Amino acid sequence: MKILVTGGAGFIGSAVIRYLISETNHSVVNVDKLTYAGNLASLGEAAQSERYAFEHLDIVDAPGLDGVFRNHQPDAVMHLAAESHVDRSIHGPAEFIQTNLVGTGVLLEATRRYFEGLSAERQNKFRFHHVSTDEVYGDLDGPDGLFTEETPYAPSSPYSASKAGSDHLVRAWHRTFGLPVLITNCSNNYGPCHFPEKLIPLIILNARAGQALPVYGDGGQVRDWLYVEDHARALVRVLESGQPGETYNIGGHNEHRNLEVVERICELLEELAPEHPAGVARYSDLITYVKDRPGHDRRYAIDAGKIARELDWRPQESFESGLRKTVAWYLDNPDWVKGVTSGAYREWTAHQYGKH
Repeated sequence: MKILVTGGAGFIGSAVIRYLISETNHSVVNVDKLTYAGNLASLGEAAQSERYAFEHLDIVDAPGLDGVFRNHQPDAVMHLAAESHVDRSIHGPAEFIQTNLVGTGVLLEATRRYFEGLSAERQNKFRFHHVSTDEVYGDLDGPDGLFTEETPYAPSSPYSASKAGSDHLVRAWHRTFGLPVLITNCSNNYGPCHFPEKLIPLIILNARAGQALPVYGDGGQVRDWLYVEDHARALVRVLESGQPGETYNIGGHNEHRNLEVVERICELLEELAPEHPAGVARYSDLITYVKDRPGHDRRYAIDAGKIARELDWRPQESFESGLRKTVAWYLDNPDWVKGVTSGAYREWTAHQYGKH
């Protein structure tokens, strides 16, 4: 297939493209606006492949999208372009509404125009795969219970509300217009090439710099952690074998409290980077509790039984093995880190955490 990937320079999108180029025979058209979190360097050798093409484009640009579809004639769309940071959505919801809701609507219409011009044979094989989050479900009460594909939506933040709305748009275009769609909702991703505003890379890089390791509230929030390369495998499996109109939850079967994650990173750094920053006796001494963010969900956990039963996908990485690989990657790739930690990023972290 030739697959149009939106947001392919982002964290998950770049992992998907790396997997498609290295592990399949598919071709890729990467459509990305290149916001602060988009980094073409994350594609590595995949960007040199003859099966890879890049289009610098915002998904709200309808004429631009029409041109991409016309010029590249894709067999499928994997829609990953999104604003995804909860804290940023609290400070500036409008951008999330514009990209996640309006952008998805514009992309769906561009896809529909293209789809309706295809032959019956190509229409039968075409897929629109929308990549979403478990945060659309809200949070779970207590230590038990899991999100399933039938869990009612109850988003808590502007980010999760905008993603919930985009999920509804995709389902509406399937029911009303017959667009063959697939939806996946995943748990918290982690791994290489993660922009360092998110918890795991933030903790790794702050620890190495001798800076505070911010933990919201009491650190008791529970997340199910999914290694990004496992997620990429799952997304391609759904695209290739999923049933149109179906939703598949993707989880890592790795529930941990945020504080536990931070402490485990500190332990790995003691082993992998034992030379401490000046004035730091142990990395864990840098842990700093900060005021909890508004509407902070307490627990997420995914039931990934459907994708295991129907598509034979299961995560290959445990949290222990995946976290070790992640910490080692950040230690081994200082040039990538330097490239993303721009002045704008430093201003954001100072604004978000410095006041605490």
